[in-house]
Amino acid sequence: MPPELTLQQWALACLAAVGIGVSKSGLPGVSLLHVVLFAQLFPGLQSTGVVLPMLVAGDIGAVLLFRRHADWHHIRRTLAPAGLGVVAGWAVMQLQGQTDFRPAIGAIVLALAVIQLIRHWRPQTLSELPHTRGFAWGIGLLSGGVTMVANAAGPVMALYLVAVALPKNVFVGTSAWFFLLINLFKIPFSLQLGLINGHSLALNLRLLPLVVAGLFLGRAVVSHLPQRTFDTFILVFAWVAALRLLL
Repeated sequence: MPPELTLQQWALACLAAVGIGVSKSGLPGVSLLHVVLFAQLFPGLQSTGVVLPMLVAGDIGAVLLFRRHADWHHIRRTLAPAGLGVVAGWAVMQLQGQTDFRPAIGAIVLALAVIQLIRHWRPQTLSELPHTRGFAWGIGLLSGGVTMVANAAGPVMALYLVAVALPKNVFVGTSAWFFLLINLFKIPFSLQLGLINGHSLALNLRLLPLVVAGLFLGRAVVSHLPQRTFDTFILVFAWVAALRLLL
């Protein structure tokens, strides 16, 4: 066991790695778990570099499990603005250094969750909003920026995919392909910032089996959830994530 982490810290890292797998295979709100735990284990922006290779591994696993279910229409609508959001997030990280972006991200997720609640309570209100080009571009930009600075875009994209009423397997497949492409795009920027290095990759290798275990655990849970329950879980996870990031 490497001397830099205590036994308790290793336990938290293992729990967070399982959470990555679970979040990638259908419950993106669980991404709050690894965001918070790795931020506690590694200071400042260092945690984003530690987590990114495990996210890519989780994305690859989710794509293999749900590759037939992706809706490429929604991926195409959001991917280009997400790439711009990654570049913008990288520029902000260059300028702002160790700024904690989590409260701002929490406010964004909370606003999106409120919009979705309004649509649940009054279905005719804002019914067309999720299908507009402007909304797709806004979600894409937010997702790219948020995932670059904090690896916390899961709840943002989840609310969009629920808002456009994707069935749960299509939801997972679409999310998997979207984040695989965006996270691969992020790698050169994280390398340039020095957030990925040999030390972080060695930690990733040790935790990789737990990410894989989380993928199968998440798939098992999602397969037994009715669609309405699944949508409710996504919304509840988003609220919890938003409040935790704000606090």
